[in-house]
Order: sequence, then C-alpha cells, then structure tokens
Amino acid sequence: MPLTPNPKSQILNPASAPAYFEQFNDLYRQIDLTRLPAHVAIIMDGNGRWARGKGWTRIFGHEHGRDSVREAVKTSGELGVKALSLFAFSTENWSRPKEEVEFLMRLFDRTLREETQEMAASNVRLRTSGDLSRFPAWLQETIRHSVETLSGNTGLILNLAVNYGGKQDILQAVNRLQEGYRIQDTGYRVTEEEFEKHLQTSGLPAVDLLIRTSAEQRISNFFLWQAAYAEFVFMDVYWPDFRRQHLLKAILEYQGRDRRFGNVIS
Repeated sequence: MPLTPNPKSQILNPASAPAYFEQFNDLYRQIDLTRLPAHVAIIMDGNGRWARGKGWTRIFGHEHGRDSVREAVKTSGELGVKALSLFAFSTENWSRPKEEVEFLMRLFDRTLREETQEMAASNVRLRTSGDLSRFPAWLQETIRHSVETLSGNTGLILNLAVNYGGKQDILQAVNRLQEGYRIQDTGYRVTEEEFEKHLQTSGLPAVDLLIRTSAEQRISNFFLWQAAYAEFVFMDVYWPDFRRQHLLKAILEYQGRDRRFGNVIS
C-alpha cells in the first residue's frame, strides 16, 4: 500500500530539515501532530541479551543503551511530546550482581554529567520518580545538580524512573495520605485527583503510550496507576538497537488505535 502524507504532519520546514527527516520521511509524513501522546513511557529492556548475543558482558549493553536514550529524548522533544518517562532502574534491580549494580550507578552519574548541557541546549527539563535515598550520596548530588540546572526549561519533560516500583509508589501515596489529618476522618473520601498528587509522578500527564522493547509483554511493576488507559506497544528490538524510527513507528501504531476509555465509538 502506498504511503499517504498526513496533512497535519508538517513537522519541519523542508529548507531546514535535518538529514534524518529525509531518511525517515515516509514515517514523519504519516504522523498527525495534533494527536501526539502527551506522555510516552518506555521500559528499556534487552541490554543484557543484546550484549550476550555479541559475546560481550551485560555491562556493554547498558553502555550502548545510552545512544538509544539520546535518540528517544531528541525525537520526543522535536515532535512536541510533553513528557517522556524512562524506566531506568527498578526496585527489583538491586537483586542483580553487585558489580552490575555498581556499574549502573557509575553509568548514571557519568551520563548525567556528560549530557546535562546538551539537554539544556535542547530545552529539556529533568525530573525523577522513585526513592533516591538508597543511592550513593555522590549520585544523589549529581541528580540534584542536573535537575536544578534544567529546572527552568520549558520543553520536553524527561522523567527518569530510578529505584522505582509501581506497587511501592501506590503504597507510599497511601501512607502519605494516611499521615494527613483528613483521612483520619471516617467520613472523608479520597478522590483520584488527590491520590495522584501523592504519587511520584505528580504533575505529569497520564501515560498515553507505553513502549517495551525486547518483545517481552509485561510491564514489570512500572506505572501501575499511571498507565491505566495507556496504549501498549511491545517492540521486537533490544534497547541498544532502539532508534528514532522505532519511536516513530510506535507513535503511528498509537495513532492508529481507537481510544475508547470505556465508551462506545459511534
């Protein structure tokens, strides 16, 4: 079937379009910029299997995954996506070998130090979801500095889910509400809106599109509340191989679905 240009896909001035726009012109021309997902969340899976397939140790997969993060951030920002959440380190990841966890801590620190200025130039604002208290003090300080440095930006919100678990997020929100005097009133009822204010994603839009790489079809304790009405796209590509075209294809799949939210489409 021939590709049909979308009249609402004038993303760039052709005179100033970068090389990748021409390379993936067929994808860009189909995207409806009026129907972009406000919040894209990605479970970045498959680093270890990608590395093992090449005869390398797992840490090389994590290292090469940095290029995929750059691609996802740049593409989301250029399209006009409001928020991008990356599941970088789960509460369950502490059970991995000590050497791998220590490498991930150092990689996280180095990546923030090396990429913060580039994110500043791209008008990216950084925030985190998860319990940072378990991280080494030096990593907490690097995170704090990057978040503060980028706090005045107004473009894409990059939300890093680190030491994050969906169940734990819901539990900590319940505990925070329980500490408030109003919930002790037996006649008080918590609304969805108030509950969401106590989640670690407070202030972010609900997740519209959730992508998982490596062909696994589960969400692994990620955004259990926030993804209640998300469209799921499971992609048969390991995270280190994830590039601009994969995100564009996922968005096109999202735009091709009917989002009913429990209603009937007439």
